[in-house]
Amino acid sequence: MTALSRYRLRLQRKRFLVRAWRKSRALTPVENRTDYIRPRDVLCFATIRNELARLPYFLEYYRDRGIQHFLFVDNDSDDGTRAYLAAQPDCSIWTCAESYKRARFGMDWLNHLLGKYGHGHWCLTVDCDEFLVYPFVDTRPINALTDWLEASSIKSFGTMLLDMYPKGQIGAFSYPSGCDPFETSCWFDSGNYMIQKNPSFGNLWIQGGPRARVFFADDPKSAPALNKIPLVRWQRGYAYASSTHMLLPRGLNLVYDEWGGEKTSGILLHAKFTDAFQEKTEEEVQRREHFANSKEYRAYLAALETDRGPNFWMQFSEKFINWRQLEILGLMSKGNWA
Repeated sequence: MTALSRYRLRLQRKRFLVRAWRKSRALTPVENRTDYIRPRDVLCFATIRNELARLPYFLEYYRDRGIQHFLFVDNDSDDGTRAYLAAQPDCSIWTCAESYKRARFGMDWLNHLLGKYGHGHWCLTVDCDEFLVYPFVDTRPINALTDWLEASSIKSFGTMLLDMYPKGQIGAFSYPSGCDPFETSCWFDSGNYMIQKNPSFGNLWIQGGPRARVFFADDPKSAPALNKIPLVRWQRGYAYASSTHMLLPRGLNLVYDEWGGEKTSGILLHAKFTDAFQEKTEEEVQRREHFANSKEYRAYLAALETDRGPNFWMQFSEKFINWRQLEILGLMSKGNWA
């Protein structure tokens, strides 16, 4: 990379940080309990909107794995989300009625909170339908992973987003609030993934899986990106550049081994496809608050003409068992961590 390219990335990072400061003025605290954050706490950050049905299991899942405090930006929910989170003693919540799109799809808000409250902490930044699976997740808390990463001088932890789906039409399976979504959405694609390197930021760009083959079969390059870097030992001056797909400084994106080895990595199980998917899709197409005027959601809506939505399941679908299965399939790796 040339000196000019490095200089441009530094300027871009400064612009992201200035944007985060400016957009933070629209955030109104509902409950700010950050005084209770302890020095070694692992923190979770998320932007949400009308996620009352998902939140009980989301919080349970991450509490069980050792997350000590949650910081939420609520983008003008009207389903009781704010009141529910305000009653949770380990949650801090801010509300904002401004445009999600104009805040770089929520990342300006989160970059501000990460810089203010996440400095010096391992911070997990996820959506409310993303569930981190890391090596030994069934026997070791997330602090065991972050302690090992820190001892190994690793500052960021990469994952692939793995779309999970039921066997049958996605709208035929109801999702009761508080339940494990993977009891029914327990299938995934073990192959059909495309990987390339982003020359500017140095991160991997992954596409494919069930959304590519069902919604974007004629144009797979338009399918959503599946590469994520959700877990970072945060420092002031860091910034997410595009969702959690890539960060600045550029070195944080090197979550893979270029020399033939394997770096420790994980998976984000994606519980997007529940019976509420069609209603959510219709709402987001109307709001036009997602990337490219909700192009992704418009592709979903075009395929949702059947009564209960598409059926992702096929004869090559894999049923989820545990993290070791994902490692055997080459979707994640424990690397040197034993």
